Formats: sequence, structure tokens, C-alpha cells
Amino acid sequence: MAAERDYVLGTHQEELSRLGLQHRVWRPVVLECWQRAGITVGKRVLDLGAGPGYAAIDLAEIVGPTGEVVAVERSHNFVHAMETMCRARSLANVRIHELDLMTGELPKGSYDFAWCRWVVSFVDNQSLLIEKLGKVMPKGSVAIFHEYGHYETWRFFPPLPMHERFREHVIATWRESGGEPDGALQLPRLLGENGFVVRSATPHIFCLRPGDYMWQWPVTFIETYLERLIETGQIDHEFGEEVRTAIGSAEKDPNARMLTPLVLEITAEKL
Repeated sequence: MAAERDYVLGTHQEELSRLGLQHRVWRPVVLECWQRAGITVGKRVLDLGAGPGYAAIDLAEIVGPTGEVVAVERSHNFVHAMETMCRARSLANVRIHELDLMTGELPKGSYDFAWCRWVVSFVDNQSLLIEKLGKVMPKGSVAIFHEYGHYETWRFFPPLPMHERFREHVIATWRESGGEPDGALQLPRLLGENGFVVRSATPHIFCLRPGDYMWQWPVTFIETYLERLIETGQIDHEFGEEVRTAIGSAEKDPNARMLTPLVLEITAEKL
């Protein structure tokens, strides 16, 4: 139960739904990334911090029955959701390990790839995670990361001061929990120290209109995180309503735009 509680946004049904939306929004970017990296039929992929398994399911369908996905996730609720989806799709090539990346040992195997999305930014010891990854990834394998590189790029224009105040609360509470919003910044150094060489680094940032599908990704996060901040006493209901009003006004303005937080895509090969 402790593992469920200390997830920044929880592991309840509402968060499962939000993560599903998040995955669908990012799916085109991710599929292109995997294709460029060479993930295809017959490959073996380690999915670090797999969550409810949305990416693991896509990976399993790509690598097919001759390949395998090894998914590592510490939340029992998320593991259960992943198992349910695998059964519903009759996928027999997903092996799930319920373990904590910080305290458990990563499963060893002849991996071709590792996939890690929005995990480095949340663990309290990035160095330990990459050290563990370096020990299980064989020579010639490729590790792929999608991690925030500059969270403060997330802003609206015309500017929304209430959103910027909200964003600062997010950053502060994130760091208080042991994570690092700009988690990608240390990755090149840590990868180099553990036998990897960075082959590519690609920034992903989007400028959205209110009607764009991706607009819903940060907006649903705002609603979920506002509730979390209110529950923990970081903000009051009045603050929350002011943020909602500001976002609502932007959604009604056809000239409004939102810049998303910078996500850095890093591909590194194990030497």
C-alpha cells in the first residue's frame, strides 16, 4: 500500500484513465521513435517502470510471438491492470515483474532494447537506476528514454499567471518527493559512466491550440494534480478554482496557445 500512496498522482482508476489518454496522445511520437531505433519482430525489450502497461502492450504486438517484453513495475494496481490487458489481447509474450526499481534487482536477459519513459524524473536515485540498467543490458543493445528536460517550457500565451503559479507548486512538490522535473539533464553523464554512448538526443515540444487532441494531456494533468495539492494542503480550494478559471478562459480563446513541457528523447548504445 505504501508503494501505491507515494506515486505522485496515485494509482487509482482515474489515474489509469489519465495515463491511457497520455499514452494515446504520445503514441504517434513513440511508435516513430521505436521504429527509428529498430524495434521490430523478434526483439526482446525491457520496459522500465511500465505503469499500467500501455507501452508494453504496443511493444508486445510489435515484437510478436517470437519476441518478448519484460515489464518492470512496482505498483500492484498497475501490474493487475497490465495483466488484465494482456489476457484480453491473448498476449503471451509479456513477462511482468512486480518490483521497485530502487530496491529490487532488474531481471537479467539478452535484451535488444530498454524503454524508459517518465521514470528517471521520478525516482529518488537516478544514478542507481542507470547503474542497474548498465549491468543487465548487453553489448550492442540500445536504451531509449523519454524524460522531461526543461519542465518550465510549459506555459500559455497569452501568459496565465495562475498556471505559472500552479506549475511552480508542481515542481516544488515533485522535488520534495525525491524526483527531478528536469530528469533528462543528467542522463548523458550517467549513461557514459555506465558503459553507454549517446547516439541521438531529440527534443519534443509542441505548440497547441485549444482544439488539439494533445491539449487534453496537460489539461487532465492539471485537474488531477490540483486535487492532489488540495488533499495535501499545499493549496486551498480557492487557488484551485482560480487555476481552473484561467485554463477555462484559455480554452475559449481561439488565439490561445500552450507550449508543452520539453521532453528529451535519448537513444544510447551499450558498448
